[in-house]
Amino acid sequence: QVQLVESGGGLVQAGGSLRLSCAVSGSIFSINAMGWYRQAPGKERDLVANIGSGGSIEYADSVKGRFTISRDSAKNTVYLQMNSLKPEDTAAYYCRVYGREYGTTGWLNYWGQGTQVTVSS
Repeated sequence: QVQLVESGGGLVQAGGSLRLSCAVSGSIFSINAMGWYRQAPGKERDLVANIGSGGSIEYADSVKGRFTISRDSAKNTVYLQMNSLKPEDTAAYYCRVYGREYGTTGWLNYWGQGTQVTVSS
């Protein structure tokens, strides 16, 4: 099975920084894209940042200039550096991987367990 383990969430004051990481392990054969989504209480889960296999990157407008996504292919790990955090960034952050398992032909989305980011004012 494919496993995604997230870390790096926590409580931080406005203006502070956090770095999230998501490590993929298990029977992963190929990874096409890795990204981060977030969901605040009472709201839908929305894209934060995504990086494709060719290096293409997209960000939500609300985080451009503050967040940076990166990927270490050798470690099968994706990171999200979050700077200048605002209270409105408070949410559960979920890692998403679009990939394929060994022995399969189909591609699937795999999700991490979520890590809470809370920004106080």
